[in-house]
Amino acid sequence: MRRFLTTRLLAMACSPLALATPQLAAAQAAPGVAATPAVATPVATPVATPAQTLEAPGLSVFVEHNQFSPIFFDEKNAGIQMVLHGERIATDGQVRLNPTPEQWDPVPTFGKRTMDAASGTIAVTSSYPQAKLTYTMKVTPEPGGFRVSVDLDAPLPAELVGKAGFNLDFLPTAYFGKTWLMGDTPGLFPRNAAGPMKADGSGDPEPIAAGATSVTLSPEDPLTRVTITSDAPLALYDARNRAQNGWFVVRSLIAAGAQKDAVVWHVKPATIPGWTRAPVVSFNQAGYTPSRSKVAMIELDPAFAAPAEATLVKLTAQGEQEVLRSAVQPKGKFLRYNYAAFDFTSVREPGLYAIRYAGQTTNPFPIAADAYARIWQPSLDTFLPVQMDHVTVREQYRVWQRDSHRDDARQAPPNITHFDGYRMGANLDSPFKAGEHIPGLAVGGFQDAGDYDIQTPQNAQVVRDLVWARELFGLDWDQTSVDEGQRLVEIRKPDGAPDVLQQIRHGALQLIAQYKVFGHSIVGIIDPEVRQYAHLGDAGSQTDGHVYDPALPAGTTVQDRSGTPDDRWAFTTDYPANDLAVAGGLAAASRALAGFDDALSAEALTIAKALWAKAQGETKNGSDGRDDGGYAPQYLTVAKAAATVEMILTTKGDPLYIARLKALLPGTAPAFERIGGVIVRALPYLDAATQKKVEAMVRASVPKLEAMGSGNPFGVPIAMGSWAGSGEVASFGTTMYLMHQAYPKLVGAEPTLRALDYMLGRHPANNLSLVSAVGGRSKLMGYGHNRADFGFIAGGMVPGVIVIKPDYPELKADWPFLWFENEYTVSTTASYILAARAAAAVAGEK
Repeated sequence: MRRFLTTRLLAMACSPLALATPQLAAAQAAPGVAATPAVATPVATPVATPAQTLEAPGLSVFVEHNQFSPIFFDEKNAGIQMVLHGERIATDGQVRLNPTPEQWDPVPTFGKRTMDAASGTIAVTSSYPQAKLTYTMKVTPEPGGFRVSVDLDAPLPAELVGKAGFNLDFLPTAYFGKTWLMGDTPGLFPRNAAGPMKADGSGDPEPIAAGATSVTLSPEDPLTRVTITSDAPLALYDARNRAQNGWFVVRSLIAAGAQKDAVVWHVKPATIPGWTRAPVVSFNQAGYTPSRSKVAMIELDPAFAAPAEATLVKLTAQGEQEVLRSAVQPKGKFLRYNYAAFDFTSVREPGLYAIRYAGQTTNPFPIAADAYARIWQPSLDTFLPVQMDHVTVREQYRVWQRDSHRDDARQAPPNITHFDGYRMGANLDSPFKAGEHIPGLAVGGFQDAGDYDIQTPQNAQVVRDLVWARELFGLDWDQTSVDEGQRLVEIRKPDGAPDVLQQIRHGALQLIAQYKVFGHSIVGIIDPEVRQYAHLGDAGSQTDGHVYDPALPAGTTVQDRSGTPDDRWAFTTDYPANDLAVAGGLAAASRALAGFDDALSAEALTIAKALWAKAQGETKNGSDGRDDGGYAPQYLTVAKAAATVEMILTTKGDPLYIARLKALLPGTAPAFERIGGVIVRALPYLDAATQKKVEAMVRASVPKLEAMGSGNPFGVPIAMGSWAGSGEVASFGTTMYLMHQAYPKLVGAEPTLRALDYMLGRHPANNLSLVSAVGGRSKLMGYGHNRADFGFIAGGMVPGVIVIKPDYPELKADWPFLWFENEYTVSTTASYILAARAAAAVAGEK
């Protein structure tokens, strides 16, 4: 799986600026304060655009610009989607086979999308091939909104009658505490899922309202009011009754025998005349050091009358003091918004500051020499311990988890693709039979994200990044006790050992265990069933901790054996790319652990050498068991070079590894902008001629590096795929730092600072720091183990801003279940620690 404020408060939570129109300002009065409702009117007739969207003031309608995933299925980002008053409030408008589908329930297969220029009708063909259902969905602009119709190629098969219907999902947090009208019957949207449920034991919800041919959502709220009328009776469901990540669903069934116009809806969103989205003033929420550049970015609705100036104020005991007023510099359009920059680099005096723009003032931030002294701390002393597997994790009165997954692991069967993307080939590459318990794996490692799996290459990356952070920047911080013998971790209880070394050791223990069992690295360890995989809360309760014994009756335990087959599966296919990642991680761990755990250091190096040697002859399969391997040859060359650099650093220049790096160097040229930061670490061990070759490659990569951040006003690579890209930004920042240190005349320090600014708040959509609990405003709802509590894990970095195609940047502050925006991962958070320390270093340069 890769997630409380009402919508009216959301804009102020995400942006410190109030909305720009007087009507909407009234609608956003503080809770408990009476306000004059803004006047809302039916939306103007939307206009079809060349991008095949429908647009009207305050409304955008996307039609299958984002398709259901072939791996994760329902991501709440497909079908018909509505952006109303700047907020994506509806998604997944499509024919569905369940009233409240869960993530892996059937989804339609996208065929094609066309648009009729005369009528503005957007038509999408889709199908359920296995169910023998093919149809065309049409979205047509009409006065007050748009018409949705569904034409079937043939009447429903008998087995789908009473099951297939048209669904449109509405964001729960946009409607909490608001009302609905089913026809004339009123109701209240519940804050907490509370039924009703079917009494047949299926776990399926009943509708919370049904029977009328019209429904109005939030008739009292001009921001989120939507009326739907239908030719058939409608039903309103709370899909959270089925799964915590469900939305409110409006649905109508497809009648038996229906074919043309099997579904007809008229969707009429309300809009506020003259509404424009509030400016978003984004900046580094941790603040700035005195001598570094300081540029805030202002995101602007193209229809907003943007002031030409912004003001920096200093916050003093006597109140606000204006210190700088200057013109903002236009930065052009990116996606759907215009941007302008407010440069206050000239202000160097330490203190607390805020930015005034468009009549409002942002939250404060510091200018201070030590602004970045502890921005990495929550990630190291809270998030990483919470993700540690096979241990109990306590934090004062709180128990994050009890000793987890002591029953690891069972051998996964051959020739399967797991619902989370893990692939097992025809060969198990294992001495164990399918389903057999594999001893020796219940040790060390990090749970990758909110889904409790151990992804081997990501674990290796965590180890390597932590080693680099210690080598380059120290990191002698100690706030956590780690007792591997007792399998006990206690946060905020120093034990005299540097936390980073204890985390490196914990990661290395799992990587070493895999080699001891299989003689190679594996893809990873993950839950076998969706219901178990979707577990929320204590990782220690995800399995019973007892090794599965098929001879025991279900639900019984005898000593350390259990009749419950809940043990995680080990995907054991041998992929050379994984071997190389682990070789590099263990070689790095060997350096760090020397003098701390000498025996483990020596063992790590021995295994690293073996894995490195084993993979050198591989030339074809570059997959890690979770990708399609389409870029295999190039990826393998890069992976070999990265592992070889670690071997050079650990052996202090062994000629074997130097010779191999020199041979690999030409093949890294196509991806040098990504691997170059690794390679320059080996420069002290390379001869003068090779150093000159590396310098030439760095020089040639500079335009590519600059291009990675040139397509947007933020100056960093912004992901345009199905997963937001904060991890890529972190890697970019570190790469630029390493190249800057090696060649300061070729590569400047500014890109590393831009990466930090992006991660800590200067990005599209809002100005929240992407690292929970770091900075004045940060992402305080994340897709972690505690997402069902609408909580966060301090120090975890979320993926951040996703681009909903064709042009809508999104980072929801109040809904934690969109994993592509909100899912913490252990590898990206370790990358953040390294990139944050790099940025702090260049910020201190004179």
